[in-house]
Amino acid sequence: MRFLRRNSAEKADDTAVEETGVDVEEPTAKAFTPAKGKPTPKRRDAEARRRGPVAPAPKTTREAMRRAKQTRPSKDERRAAAAERRERMMAGDDKYLMPRDRGPVKAYVRDVVDSRRNLLGLFMPLAIVVFVALLVPNPALQNYATLLCLAMLLMMMFEGFLNGRRVARMARERFPKETIRGASIGWYAFVRASQIRKLRVPKPRLKPGDPIPR
Repeated sequence: MRFLRRNSAEKADDTAVEETGVDVEEPTAKAFTPAKGKPTPKRRDAEARRRGPVAPAPKTTREAMRRAKQTRPSKDERRAAAAERRERMMAGDDKYLMPRDRGPVKAYVRDVVDSRRNLLGLFMPLAIVVFVALLVPNPALQNYATLLCLAMLLMMMFEGFLNGRRVARMARERFPKETIRGASIGWYAFVRASQIRKLRVPKPRLKPGDPIPR
């Protein structure tokens, strides 16, 4: 019968034993890794377990406000943080500046404007003088103040136009790889120059007459 016959694999093993004298070992069974019995926890679940139990959601608005008040920093801490932000902004730290003032190009434009005196710096004082003159009940004085204001404004606009073109040209030479729009940089320089030096944000790093850093 067939089941009494020896298969070809057994015959080959017997032949190998007879020829070599060494018994052929059976292949070792593969290592078996038992199942853990539970699924692997998700990362967020593991992190939540390490942090501890989560407080239940507030049931009322009053309770939510009380929790927010407890986690809110104190008044002194808020004042200290605001003072630090203000100090770093005035120092020219890009992280604390407004988006319009960020970047090395804008910092260079500010240095160019601050390194010289501009007629535009008299814009705000001139506006105050004209306002006071209009309050005086003297038509002749009001006429002179109006003419003076008009002449100064024309001169300021002409100076601002030339200054904007000069600053844009210098910025392109200083940053040849940057995309610099003349109108945008010119307007930024115009606004900077029209402000009183002590009120400029951030504070000027250069005084009038100082060389511009390269």
